[in-house]
Amino acid sequence: MAEAAPASPWWAGRMAAAFGAPFLWLVCLIYFIQGFRSFVWTAVSYQMKDIMKLSPSTSQFLVSAAFFPWSIKPIYGIVSDCIPIKQRKRVPYLIISSGLSLFPWLIIGLSEHLRSSSNLFTLMLIVQNLGSAMADVVIDAMIAEAVRSAGPEFAGDLQSLSWSSMAVGGIFGSLLGGYALSNLPINAIYIIFSALPLFQLVTCVFVKESPKGFESTIDNAAHDHADDQNIDSAFAGQGSGESFKYVSTRRRKGARKKNKRRTLSKRPEGHEKHNKSVNLYSSLKSAFFSLCTAFKQPAILRPMAWFFLSNAAVPNISTVMFYYQTEVLHLEASFLGTARVIGWFSLMLGTYIYNRYLKHKKLRNILMFAHLGLAIITVLDILLVSRLHIQYGIADKYMVLWGSALADAINQFKMMPFLILSGQLCPPGIEGTLFALFMSINNLSSTLGSFLGAALTSALNISSVQFDNLTLSLTVQLMGTLLPIGFLFLIPRDVTGLTS
Repeated sequence: MAEAAPASPWWAGRMAAAFGAPFLWLVCLIYFIQGFRSFVWTAVSYQMKDIMKLSPSTSQFLVSAAFFPWSIKPIYGIVSDCIPIKQRKRVPYLIISSGLSLFPWLIIGLSEHLRSSSNLFTLMLIVQNLGSAMADVVIDAMIAEAVRSAGPEFAGDLQSLSWSSMAVGGIFGSLLGGYALSNLPINAIYIIFSALPLFQLVTCVFVKESPKGFESTIDNAAHDHADDQNIDSAFAGQGSGESFKYVSTRRRKGARKKNKRRTLSKRPEGHEKHNKSVNLYSSLKSAFFSLCTAFKQPAILRPMAWFFLSNAAVPNISTVMFYYQTEVLHLEASFLGTARVIGWFSLMLGTYIYNRYLKHKKLRNILMFAHLGLAIITVLDILLVSRLHIQYGIADKYMVLWGSALADAINQFKMMPFLILSGQLCPPGIEGTLFALFMSINNLSSTLGSFLGAALTSALNISSVQFDNLTLSLTVQLMGTLLPIGFLFLIPRDVTGLTS
């Protein structure tokens, strides 16, 4: 490992000394773009509601389907991890993912026919999310590698930097998204946003492959491995004893050895390709078994099972609430953007509170209070829909603002422990796969929750003009939110929010 950097009085200076400024810039850029996606996804919501005239359940179903690529992130991790470590290059995957994120938005912005077809529109969204998910996997793997190189004390700092960058992107995206919807045609929003994936693509072309200190660590390990092989070969030669007994015989055999080397040098390229295929298979097999070994650890398996249940059991009816807020409460796009800005500030506040006060607490307690807090948020939505808050003189806008602020902050208390644990427990060689498995559990369970919400909305006959059963659907959501508390025994008793 590279020598420790001198201590810096500034947090940013300490991070730059540990990882290098170019690597930190790449992390900040990719996560900023992930957050800035709120700029364009606000337009997507209005596109489905106002232009395509889709029902709430249909919109929820299509959005859930569009985000399905985030549920198969381990596949991207396996692709980036299966190459032997000296040959592994992650930046090319970032370039590919940038292209996949760029062209769908550009095509959507230029094609009016595509914007009017729900099937083609959803297909483009799926491709775009494929690129975004791939970039997320690769940068997460690079973060895991960097943390192992610099030391576990940087795990929380690097995760905080990434989440803070995403929050900043979300703040700007939400503010500008509401303004753009009020002042620009919707196709212009898609074209403007495509400039960011283009900038990401250009940046990836010029960025160095490894963060500071990591490349030297790999090179030293490879050098030591090569030295070990040379020593083993030397001892093998001494063990035979023939080279020391017969010097003249060794000279006579020199010509034959030279001819053998010529013969070996003439082996066809197909033999080398076969060896590469065998090595690739071995790498895949090794990555799979390493993944299984890591996955079987109680500190990973049991929280992951609970985390899956905690999302899949809760019907997500956020799209229905968006329809209700715009069609019944008549809230404008600019105000909803402002509400999302407050939500992003709360995400940053939640990250700070977690790192400052909660990361040493028992994970069971953190998750229990998080779900109790989310249940309170659902109660606020029930009060909003039932209009009980009106008699106390509380405006609709304040109810929406408080709900958005609290929900994003509380959700961070669920997410941060798993992000930090995954970064610390990733075995060498499968960083992308294991980290992606953590996140895919979250994304797949959230997708199932969204499908469940769409089915619930359809079963209760909730439409863009009929919200009579919305209170009932929120009550079902409240019960689903409280359900995971009864399964907290899946979380190991002594695991904290920092380490296992």
